[in-house]
Amino acid sequence: MTPLEIDCQSVKARLDAGDDFVLIDCREPDEYETAQIEGAVLLPMSEMQERAGELDTHRERDIVVHCHHGGRSLRVAMWMRQQGFARTQSMAGGIDDWSQQVDQSVPRY
Repeated sequence: MTPLEIDCQSVKARLDAGDDFVLIDCREPDEYETAQIEGAVLLPMSEMQERAGELDTHRERDIVVHCHHGGRSLRVAMWMRQQGFARTQSMAGGIDDWSQQVDQSVPRY
């Protein structure tokens, strides 16, 4: 079974390799405006239940969810797995770790 969490260096490696997966940013729009990871799709945790249908076409794909520090994305990943998205992972440490370890041009807040 796919591990529930993935570190940001592994996500970066998958992006660089062109791996087929969906990167979801579950933060709120104001946070997304402050800092984002290129290629991530904004789907706020607060809208996840109403908008989950938008993800149906990705049910069999790998999905990585990220937030600010990894707490919300972990909850979202567990919820998505309960909805049948078995290959969903949370990016441990969130965009804060990403900005420190992968891309310093991404602002910290």
